[in-house]
Parts: sequence; C-alpha cells; structure tokens
Amino acid sequence: MSHALTLMQWLSPAFPVGAFAYSHGLEQVIADGVVTDAPSLQDWLAPLVQHGSGWADAVLLAVAHRADTGADAEAAARAFAASAERLQETDLQGAAFCQTARSVWGVEIDGLTYPVAVGRAAGIMGIPLAETLPMYLHAFASNLVSVAQRAMPLGQTDGQRVLAALTPVITDTATRAETATLDDLSATSFAADIAAMRHETLTHRIFRT
Repeated sequence: MSHALTLMQWLSPAFPVGAFAYSHGLEQVIADGVVTDAPSLQDWLAPLVQHGSGWADAVLLAVAHRADTGADAEAAARAFAASAERLQETDLQGAAFCQTARSVWGVEIDGLTYPVAVGRAAGIMGIPLAETLPMYLHAFASNLVSVAQRAMPLGQTDGQRVLAALTPVITDTATRAETATLDDLSATSFAADIAAMRHETLTHRIFRT
C-alpha cells in the first residue's frame, strides 16, 4: 500500500501546522541582503538541508519513527534547539500536528516537537521511513522557498527552479538519515542559527521566526 497521499496531506501547506508563518531565520538574511535572488537562495538552503537543521530534523524523525515512545528523540530535539525562536517553531508546529493527527487519524501523540511528531505518527501508522523522510525534507525546503517568494523579488518559476535543484540534496540527506541514530545528530549551519537568533529583534517582521 502506498502512503503517498497521507504524507502529501500531512506535509502540504494546507495542513494546519501554520508552517507559512515561520521563516526559520530566512527573513533576517533577506533583510541583511545576504539572500537576494534565486542563486543565493539555493546557496543558503542547500547546506541548511544537508548539514543544518534539515539534517537534524531528519535524524530526529528517523529515531522517533523506529522508537517505542520517541521520548529520547523528543528530549534531544528540545535540548538541541539552537535558539528560542527555533524551539518555538518546532514546538508550536509539533503541537498543531499532534492535535490534527489525533483528531483525524486517531494517532495518540501529544506534546511533541514537529519532526518527532511526524516520525512517531508515521511509525504508528506503518508508513515507511524511506517514504517519509524525503517528503518531510521536500516540505521543509518548499516552505522556505515560499517564504522567499513573499519576502523578496522571486518569481514562481525561479522558486521552482531552486526547489528542483535541491532534489539531489534532499534525496541524499533522506538516504543518510534512514540509518542515523542520535549519535549522528549535528548541525553546522552556524550562520542560519545566528540569523534565527537575530530575527528576534528584527524591527519589521512578516514571519514569527
């Protein structure tokens, strides 16, 4: 049985986690003039997926998917959050995901950060990790492309070019994360972490993070 439609629903912009409200620090670097066009956006997103919070989320999702309770992954997710805004982002989205998954699918999860919630729900429903990880990372990247389209001059076609160019990065990161453990949890996108911290004091903000 293919679970593609369930994953598409969970990770679509229509799913009520409010992902559209979070820029993951991207709004700050757009304001700084670091990300100004499609090439610089791609340069910002690729390492974020492959070596930054995208990778960390993928590891947490994978560990939660394989676990009996996800408690270790949840504790690591909260401890590993690099800033108050990053924790807020994953906490609020996770709570919203849990609430909807309980209400619609009867999945008994509550109070989990976002990647842990998705991993636990997929594990409980028997959705393979190999299907879940690339869809999650694609949704992560797609949301940030959408952020850029709202915060800077970036056309729809250029946005899709960026997302298409990220496909090999998403595929590679998902494959590596399938067998990852909490010992593999890491992030080396320090500029993105600092941007998320600085975003708290950005004077004119569209996004929550």
